[in-house]
Amino acid sequence: MEYYSSHINKLIEQLAHLPGIGSKSAQRLAFHIMNMPREQVAQLTGAINDARENVRYCRECFTLTDQELCPICSNEKRDHHTIMVVENTRDLAAYEKTGKYGGVYHVLHGAISPMLGIGPDDIRLKELIIRLQNDVEEVIIATNSSLEGETTAMYISKLIKPTGIKVSRIASGVPVGGDLEYIDEVTLLRALEGRVEL
Repeated sequence: MEYYSSHINKLIEQLAHLPGIGSKSAQRLAFHIMNMPREQVAQLTGAINDARENVRYCRECFTLTDQELCPICSNEKRDHHTIMVVENTRDLAAYEKTGKYGGVYHVLHGAISPMLGIGPDDIRLKELIIRLQNDVEEVIIATNSSLEGETTAMYISKLIKPTGIKVSRIASGVPVGGDLEYIDEVTLLRALEGRVEL
């Protein structure tokens, strides 16, 4: 039985497609949006459309940006000889919040997962190998401590070691099975400082 008009049901349905939003949260958000002033709703939809139209991948590190190069890659003060490899842009943001890492990043947009049919060609590994042609001294692998993250870390390590570039992995402090985006800055900093060479 339908409780609401088709327009509200459609809005709830679309909001429920967002990650972390269940049917009750989608319903709450839909009613909140319905009670917002029209100008605020227009600003929200405008911001969503603008972001979708103008945001793309950085041509160096593949994080999300509205420029050809993201602010990190275009910053000459960053250490471009050290690359931290992360699974997604949220993980990059988590490390940036520590304020202690001065290198650059490489965003894989996923992790190797044979169970889900995600192989090395499905993430941004080829682009990482191309970046290593430049003057890179160290690659820090900061993938999650999940099975997929560990598999990806070992795969990257085996690819890079023959080149003579130092390969390290973030240290413990990050709980096994934990996602980097939810971990506090102190724990992330300890994991970065205590990294070990692979």
